[in-house]
Amino acid sequence: MINLDGNLVKDKQASISVTNRGFAYGDAVFETIRVISGKIMFWEDHYFRLMASMRIMRMEIPANFSPEFLEEEILDLVKENGLDTTAARVKFSAYRKEGGYYKPATREIGFIITAKELSDAFYLLNEDDYEVELFKDHYVTSGLFSTIKSNNRAINVLGSIFASENGYENCFLINEKKNVVEALNGNLFLVKGDKIKTPPLTDGALNGITRKKLLEIIKTLPDLTLEETSISPFELQKADELFITNVITGIQPVTKYRKKKFGNKVAKDLLSKLNVKARLG
Repeated sequence: MINLDGNLVKDKQASISVTNRGFAYGDAVFETIRVISGKIMFWEDHYFRLMASMRIMRMEIPANFSPEFLEEEILDLVKENGLDTTAARVKFSAYRKEGGYYKPATREIGFIITAKELSDAFYLLNEDDYEVELFKDHYVTSGLFSTIKSNNRAINVLGSIFASENGYENCFLINEKKNVVEALNGNLFLVKGDKIKTPPLTDGALNGITRKKLLEIIKTLPDLTLEETSISPFELQKADELFITNVITGIQPVTKYRKKKFGNKVAKDLLSKLNVKARLG
C-alpha cells in the first residue's frame, strides 16, 4: 500500500500525472525515515528538516502538516503494510502540484509515502570490504541548496554508476573548491588520532539526521575532539578511519581508499552509542 495525498491505495493502482512537477523539473523534496516497531526514529529532526526543505523550495506548507498529523499518516501506512512489529524504511516525498513550466502555477503541494521492510531493527556494523574512490566528473555546489534532500540527485546517480562500473562500493563527492563534501549516500567522518572531522554544511554537505546525532554524541566524549571543517582529498589517505553515515545504515566504515586501508575502532564504538540514542528516541 502507498499513501497518495492522504489516501491509502494499492501500489499498482497508485499513479501520478506525466506532468507532475517532481518528475518534470525535480520540483520535490523527500525524507528517508527509519521506523522500528511502530516508532519513528528521530522523528522531530526529520520533521523539521522536511519543513526547512519545503521552505527553501518556496513550497506552500499545508496548515494540517503538524508533526502529529504526518506521524499518524506514516504509522498508519506502516501498519497497513504489516510492518508495525518490524523495521521499515519509509520515504516521504512532497512535490509541488502541477501547472506552469519553470515558473509554477501554484505553490501548493501533494505528497507520497512509501514503506518497505528492513532486515534489521537496529544498526549492525558491516565489516565487509568497502572500498571508495573520489568522483570528480561533477561537483556538489557549496551553499544552502545542497544541504536539503531535493529530487535533484543527478550527481548521486552518475556517481553510483561510476562506482558500479569501476568496482567501488561508494564514492566521495567534492565541491567546486575541491573539498570533499560527502559520500553518494551519506555524510563523511574522518578520524585522525583523537580528532574527528566532518565537512561543514557551508561546504555543501547534506544536513544529515545521523550526522546531527553523531555530532551530539561526539561532543559528550572527553577523549575525542570534533571539528566541522573542510576536508581536502589529500587528508583522506592520512586518516586512521573514514566512515559514512545515513539513517538506514547508521555507520558504514570505509576499509580502503586508494592504497590506504583503514580500521573501524571509533566507528564501532560510536555505532553502539548511536543504537542507544535510537532506542531512547
